[in-house]
Amino acid sequence: MWEKVDQLAPSKYSPYRHFSAEEWAEFRADTPLTLSADEVKRLRSLGDPIDLNEVRRIYLSLSRLLYAHVEASQLLFKQRKQFLNLDDSIKTPFIIGIAGSVAVGKSTTARILKELLARWPSSPKVDLVTTDGFLYPNKVLREQDMMDRKGFPESYDVGALLRFLSAIKAGMSEVRAPVYSHLFYDVMEGQHITVHKPDILIFEGINVLQVRDLPSDGNHIPFVSDFFDFSIYIDAETEQIHKWYIERFLRLRETAFRDPKSFFNRYSELSEDAALSIGESLWQNINLKNLCENILPTRPRADLILRKGNNHLIEDVALRKI
Repeated sequence: MWEKVDQLAPSKYSPYRHFSAEEWAEFRADTPLTLSADEVKRLRSLGDPIDLNEVRRIYLSLSRLLYAHVEASQLLFKQRKQFLNLDDSIKTPFIIGIAGSVAVGKSTTARILKELLARWPSSPKVDLVTTDGFLYPNKVLREQDMMDRKGFPESYDVGALLRFLSAIKAGMSEVRAPVYSHLFYDVMEGQHITVHKPDILIFEGINVLQVRDLPSDGNHIPFVSDFFDFSIYIDAETEQIHKWYIERFLRLRETAFRDPKSFFNRYSELSEDAALSIGESLWQNINLKNLCENILPTRPRADLILRKGNNHLIEDVALRKI
């Protein structure tokens, strides 16, 4: 029988190389800092304390690593064109997937990376798309009694999601993605964003590394991650994520939820104790279940794992070996 091995524990059997944040920062080399403190403040999500020092410690080295991967991918593309004697000029974008729990800081990481990558000397075109727009509309979720499963794999229009990524990888000139509103907590009917031939696409969402049961007949069913050239998982202890989720929920109660148009406006009128009770219920019955059943099991599939400590800043980096 095979002995169960923790792939994320530093050992000779681990598929990852492990680094402290300080060790990882050394790989920055001469990568320039192209963001200002005000820009970082604008890009970070509510409750995320990321600052310029965190960009220096973690994201400049990551930017340098991704630059190497993109260059290698472009070289392989050119070599394969020569090998196959092709003369077409279809550009295949480099796709980066970012996964992790709610409230762990995926959106901040995605936005910071987008800005850093776009400021490389080659000035690549970098687009960012989230999976939120590919959720089924609330009307459909209500009809199927799935509102309390929103964010679970079955709440997404996987067909539309795969068609979008297929079109991006095929080099189509204009590919549309649906728009999601966090204010209305719903997909916006008739609204789309258009992605036009990016050099790099960052694709962010809680379940982007999710897999499904394989078909018994051997027919190919693609996974979202099949389209990724590089994948990142934002990690933290479950109890820490729980704490950040509740803190963010209470902050939103004092800010965004006060907008009369907000789907969650009713929560802004509650006492703090009542709001805390609702936040705990949402965490225990929806977000914790989704994390344990669907999100956390995908962590070992990532190329890079950024693990956060109690202060919401990254403490450890695990990079998959080649």
